[in-house]
Amino acid sequence: MQAGHDSHLPAGPQRRSAFTAAFLSLLFPGLGQAYLGAYKRALGWAAPPTLLGSLVAGFAVQLDLTELAGIALQTWFLGGVFALNLVLLAYRGASIFDAWLIARAIDAAPTRGASASTMTLARTAGVVSLAGLVAVVLVMSLAHVAVARYNLLLANTADCIFDPDAEGCEPTESEEPGASPTATPAATGTPEPSVGPEVSAPSVPPWDGQERLNILLIGADEQGGGHNTDTLITLSIDPQTNQAVMFQLPRDTVDVPLPAGPLRSFFGSVYQGKINSLYVNVRNRPDLAPGNNRSRGYNALKAVLGELYGLDIKYYVEVNFRGFRDAVDALGGVTVNVQVPVLDNDFPRPNDQRIRLFIPAGMQHMTGPEALDYARSRKSTSDFERGARQQRVLVSLRQQMDLANILPNIDSLAGAVGNNVRTDFPRELLPQLLGLADKIDARSIRSVIFTPPYYQVECLNCPPRGYIIQPRVERIRAAVREAFTIDPDFAEARETLAGEGASVWVLNGSGRQGEAATLAHYLNYLGMAATAPNQKPDTSGLADTTIRAYNGAETAFPFTTQTLETIFDVTVEPVADPTVLTDFAIVTGAETPQLTAPPAP
Repeated sequence: MQAGHDSHLPAGPQRRSAFTAAFLSLLFPGLGQAYLGAYKRALGWAAPPTLLGSLVAGFAVQLDLTELAGIALQTWFLGGVFALNLVLLAYRGASIFDAWLIARAIDAAPTRGASASTMTLARTAGVVSLAGLVAVVLVMSLAHVAVARYNLLLANTADCIFDPDAEGCEPTESEEPGASPTATPAATGTPEPSVGPEVSAPSVPPWDGQERLNILLIGADEQGGGHNTDTLITLSIDPQTNQAVMFQLPRDTVDVPLPAGPLRSFFGSVYQGKINSLYVNVRNRPDLAPGNNRSRGYNALKAVLGELYGLDIKYYVEVNFRGFRDAVDALGGVTVNVQVPVLDNDFPRPNDQRIRLFIPAGMQHMTGPEALDYARSRKSTSDFERGARQQRVLVSLRQQMDLANILPNIDSLAGAVGNNVRTDFPRELLPQLLGLADKIDARSIRSVIFTPPYYQVECLNCPPRGYIIQPRVERIRAAVREAFTIDPDFAEARETLAGEGASVWVLNGSGRQGEAATLAHYLNYLGMAATAPNQKPDTSGLADTTIRAYNGAETAFPFTTQTLETIFDVTVEPVADPTVLTDFAIVTGAETPQLTAPPAP
């Protein structure tokens, strides 16, 4: 080695490609230096990122992917990643430049005192080498710019979800057609002025990770500038057993009991409007609920549904219909097991168009618009069947959501979620929630839809409110209380019976005092809509329990028929008599079992 040669160069230098050295240091700091034989220098460059990678890996292996996803949305984490990305950009750039300089110094050593032609070739090689260095640095910079872009994208999306009042986070207006708004006049006109002092937000302790967690899931229809909360699902999770139940209240429910305080003082003991209009009737009334004009309606919904269910509903998550559609598309669609075909000959489309919507039974892969159509159709089916379909889509999405689906579609998914999803769930508790959600088997999630006639009383035309359903509050509260203690098979059978909604009369043919009422109470406990009308049946020719199914009820309500035959060990008799106003009639006899419902908890 010539005198004066730099001390960091290896002994006995050999010609090495400066571009190769720079490229190897692009792959990992220190590789280029090792390629050039400067091993101590290579170790110095490689040690810091190696130690940092080991620390990160050691931390990551202690958590599962869902908990890591929750941490990735924390403000401190996103800020730290952004800063670390800048530091790594500078560090890797310095390592690449250092390797390039060493290679150039090695290449320059033999040319000292060389001929003019050799010097010209060396200068040409130097220019090419410099171009190679620029290319390597550019490639490295583009990678870090991409990381910074996705970091900012995720940060902005998270800010919009957890801080809806942040600048640039206005939700996208829904373009979807739907049913006419059902808000009361007070909701669609100028808000009434406050009549009392502003309600201050109570101090509510955050979820501790151990108690039952209740979250209100809201699907909002914002067509025409309105905000009807048409889908109201309360997700209740028991962290001790990793069980989850979804309680859904149909949008046309009225007379929901109100909690003590400003809401009850203003509206009375119950909210007489349809429950999907409560949000817009409260959001501009600081004297009725705490919060600002955006959060006040959500706080009222949590309080009112919490009063109905007897639950402490701590948080809400809302998605509007357009956001749901876009999110499904961003995930590449959703596969749903359509149990009952959907036929709607008058399904609305934009510009007042109508189409014939048909979705056959079986496994169906749906795009975002198709999934939204499936979840929203209600003209040829009931609002209660629609609720069941909505829950089926949510569970299907939960089953099919994984990183393999999310990562390739992160841009479109971030846009759909950031513009259309809102929540007041504390961001710092998100890792706990996602960790808990990962432990719940989506196939075991139960759903309870509070439908007539068991859970509610239906009125097709009740002036001036039109079509309404009124809750049987005690039955609803009992179902919520029993949600995590009831036998799953019994719960499924009860929901099936309640879903069929067959009307059952129990008539006392034995003469035993109170038998019909007791038996009707037992059948109600099972989920049937049973009553004991005060009339004496004709028992001539009847030796024992008799069950009659009127006007095709044995076909229309197959599970009810099967259950009655199993309970009483008799065969249901079909009867055609259009004058009879019930689906089934049970006439008790001497051998009728004495069945009693257990006392309410």
